[in-house]
Amino acid sequence: MIVELVKECLTKGTELVQSIADKLFNLPSTEDVDGPLVQLPRPETKLPREKHLPVPKPPTKWEVFAKAKGIKNRKRDKVAYDEPSQSWKRRFGYDRANDENSVPIIEAKMTDVPGEDPFAKRQDEKKKRVEKQDKNRLQNLKQAAKVGALPSHVQLAATRLPITGTQAAPKKVTKDELGNVAGIAATATASGGKFDKKLPGEKPSKHKGKFRKGKHSQEKEQTEKVLNKLMSKNSHEILNVDKAVNMYNVKKDKKRKNRPEKSPASSSKLKPKKNLHKKPLKKGSSSKSKGK
Repeated sequence: MIVELVKECLTKGTELVQSIADKLFNLPSTEDVDGPLVQLPRPETKLPREKHLPVPKPPTKWEVFAKAKGIKNRKRDKVAYDEPSQSWKRRFGYDRANDENSVPIIEAKMTDVPGEDPFAKRQDEKKKRVEKQDKNRLQNLKQAAKVGALPSHVQLAATRLPITGTQAAPKKVTKDELGNVAGIAATATASGGKFDKKLPGEKPSKHKGKFRKGKHSQEKEQTEKVLNKLMSKNSHEILNVDKAVNMYNVKKDKKRKNRPEKSPASSSKLKPKKNLHKKPLKKGSSSKSKGK
């Protein structure tokens, strides 16, 4: 059993080495002193795909029709000749060639209905063409969604299209919701709906005044709670009482040392004088002085 396994391994190994040698000799080589040198190709690492290969899109109605009739898509020029102005203009966009809206007068035909506005008729025809084109586009998206080949840029948008059938049923609005919306709309003016005319049977709005952002008591309470939590957690870091007392004492001592000492002259000035009032004169002293 072991001998057979060894023989099988040897045969497989020789096959692999032979295939490598064959591929090496098939590559372009150059002669050298040591022998032929082969330039190896660049290494390639094949990784598995993260997602499956994109499914090919189903052909649209126009593509099926064009293939059946043998119509080939040809690229048209961006510039066309404008007959009214006798000049070359861009085919699409602003100031395009042969623009129907820029024609001031439309020539009447035998089949025209008398009294019909030709300009309004053109607008209606254009509107119908646009609606038909939009409908065809949605139908093509619906067919692509069934196969699973919807383009990536419209995958999210197509889920909301009514034609795909994936849109959820619209929710019915309740009476209370309508009342709330009407109340908010009524108080949306600068006066808060104070001077607006009321409809007959209209109830007073629940929302009185305008809603101002940032002035709700609930937000204020929340911010106060957050601040209180932060202050309580980091209160020991915010104020060090011992350090504050020591700093106060040091400053007080410095002020005392820097105060100038009081001189005796200045101290004597502050003392009250003893002889502020004159002594009363004795009787007869004034007459004696006069007689002398």
